Amino acid sequence: MNDYPATPPPVESAPGTTLTSPPRRRRRLVIPAAVAALALGAVGTGVGYAALGSHQSQASASATRTDRTTQVQPTFNNPYGQSYGGYGYDPYGQQQYGNQQYGDQQTPDTGATGSTDTTAKASGSQLTGLVRIATTLKYDEASAAGTGLVLTSDGEVVTNHHVVAGATSIKVTVMSTGKTYTATVVGTDAKDDVAVLQLSGASGLDTIKNDTDGVTTGEAVTAVGDGNGTVGYLSAATGSVLATDQSITTQAEGAAGSEQLTDLIEISSDVVPGYSGGATYDAQGEVVGMTTAASSGSSDIVGYAVPIAKVLTITHAIEDGTTSTGYTYGYPAFLGIALSTGTTLQGVYDGTPANDAGMAAGDQITSVGGIRTTTAIQLRSAIAAHSPGDDVKVTWTGASGTSHGATVTLAKGPVA
Repeated sequence: MNDYPATPPPVESAPGTTLTSPPRRRRRLVIPAAVAALALGAVGTGVGYAALGSHQSQASASATRTDRTTQVQPTFNNPYGQSYGGYGYDPYGQQQYGNQQYGDQQTPDTGATGSTDTTAKASGSQLTGLVRIATTLKYDEASAAGTGLVLTSDGEVVTNHHVVAGATSIKVTVMSTGKTYTATVVGTDAKDDVAVLQLSGASGLDTIKNDTDGVTTGEAVTAVGDGNGTVGYLSAATGSVLATDQSITTQAEGAAGSEQLTDLIEISSDVVPGYSGGATYDAQGEVVGMTTAASSGSSDIVGYAVPIAKVLTITHAIEDGTTSTGYTYGYPAFLGIALSTGTTLQGVYDGTPANDAGMAAGDQITSVGGIRTTTAIQLRSAIAAHSPGDDVKVTWTGASGTSHGATVTLAKGPVA
C-alpha cells in the first residue's frame, strides 16, 4: 500500500479537527491456479468479515460469483496511512465488499470441477473448541468478525492475524456455550497470518482436538467458521483436500499487508468471509488446519488452511516469548495522527495524545523523544521505539510557522 493518498478525503484545517471514516468489509481472495502458476504463487485475500456502515465508497463492482460475495474497488486507497506507530488506521484499505448474507442452508456447489460440496449449519460436535471473534476498529468506525480455535481450557485462542489487525477491542464468544469474553492479543505472526489471544477470566473451556497424522490429497474435509458474520451460528462447508504444501500471495487489506503464505492445505470447500481462523476438520472430526484464505476469479471456490502443526509451533513460540522479527507482542504505541506528506499532519484523531496536545491539520512534527524527524519513516520509527504509557516529548511547527512542544503520554494503539 502507499503511505500517502493520491486523492485524500477532505480534512478541515482548523485547529482541533478530528478524522472519521466509514466502516468497511474485508476479505482475502486467491486467483485461479493456472494464473497463480505463472505468478509463482496465487494472489489472494483472507476470509475475515467486516461490517459496513451506510457510507461505503462509490465504485463499480465485480462479483467473484453471482451468488457469493461481491467485490468493490474503492475510489481511493489508504487515505491515512497504515502504520500503527502513531499514524492511525487505514480506513478504506485496498478493497470493500458487499453485504450479502448466507441462509441456514446453501445450494450444493456444482462448479467447474463437478463438485458436490455443500454448506450448512455446523453441528454441535463441530462447535467444540470454536469461537466467534468480534472486533471493534475504533479509528475506522467499523467492526469485523472471524473465527478462532480454543487451545487451552483457560482461554488461549488462536486465529488469523488479519482477523484482529486494526482492532482496538476484541470480544470472543464460545459457540458451544454462548458465553462471551474480552480478549487481549498476546502476540502475532503477520508473516504466517497467526495471532494468539487470551480470554479474560476464562476457565473450563472445551478445546479443539488436533490431528497428528496430517492429510493427503483426496481426503474428505469440512471447513467450519462464521460464514459472512451470521453471529448466532457457524457454517460448515464440506469438501476434499486438493493439494498440500501450497504457496499463495495474499492481497493487502486494511491493516493486514500482503503476505507470502507457504505450506498450505488447499481444499475444495466453499470458504467465504468469516471462516478465517476457523477449523478445517478431517473425517474423524480432528482439526487438520486453520482456514485462512479463499480463491477468486474462477467458477469454483478453493480454500486454503494453515496446517495445525504449523499453527501450534508458532503459538508455542509466541507463548515462550521467542525473539523474532516475525513476531509482535502486545500493542503498539499510538500518537493518533494522520499524515498528508512527509511529517505534515492531515489531521488528528479525537481523544488521542496528539489531539490532547493541540496538534492539528497542517502542523509538521519535527521531533519525537529527542529524535529529529524529517521523513515519515523516521517519524514511524521514533514512535515505534516506545511503548503505550511512555511519556515522550514531541515538537512540531504549526501551519503559521510557530514552534510548539509538549510531553504526551502515548496511548495503546490498534493491533499491528
